[in-house]
Amino acid sequence: MFDKDQTWASRAACAGTEPDALFVRGAAQRQARQLCFTCPVRMECLADALSSNASFGVWGGLTERERRALVRRYPEVSDWPAWLRREDDELITELRAQRAPRIIARMRAAHSA
Repeated sequence: MFDKDQTWASRAACAGTEPDALFVRGAAQRQARQLCFTCPVRMECLADALSSNASFGVWGGLTERERRALVRRYPEVSDWPAWLRREDDELITELRAQRAPRIIARMRAAHSA
């Protein structure tokens, strides 16, 4: 599922997109990430961004804020590709959905519970 050599990037839905379109802020991120939900390698992209601590832009359908929330929530994860392959986690199922996940709302709910 995850290629260490990053050949997956050539199959990304955004491969022909101008990078400036993906490295946006605020409300423009919602628009940028819509392309991610049509992408055949979205989870590989997300794993790469989490593994490399990508701090800016939309990667794998998540904004930098959402990725930071994941990293804070799961500080014990050292192998993001393996973590994202798990089948028994409700959050991962949501991440795989072909729509924007509600990462921030889930993190707040889990924290207050």
